[in-house]
Amino acid sequence: MGTTVAKQDRIGARVPHEVYETLCRAAELTGATANQFLVQAAMKEALEVIEREEVIRLSPRDWSWLLELMENPPKPNGKLQAALERYQKAKRDDPGISFNWEP
Repeated sequence: MGTTVAKQDRIGARVPHEVYETLCRAAELTGATANQFLVQAAMKEALEVIEREEVIRLSPRDWSWLLELMENPPKPNGKLQAALERYQKAKRDDPGISFNWEP
C-alpha cells in the first residue's frame, strides 16, 4: 500500500537582520525552528484575520432580534417604498443600468 504525500509550497521572505534575529530567538524559546515558528505564527494570524472578516458574532439578544426580523420582516416604510419605485422605473427606462442577476 502506498502512502500519499501532501503537496507543499515554499514561502520566502527577506527581512532586516534585526527582525531575523528576533524571530530566531522567539523560535528557539518555543523549541521550534525558525521556519516552524514563522509558519505557526503566520497561520495563527491568517486564521484570526479570516475569522474577523468572515464571521459575524451576535449576542443572544441580538441573535433573537435578527431571527425575529427575518421571520417577521416589517412592512416597507415610505423611503424604502420610494427607493423600490425609483429602481423599478430605472429598470424599465434603461435595462442596461439594472443589475444582471443571471450568472
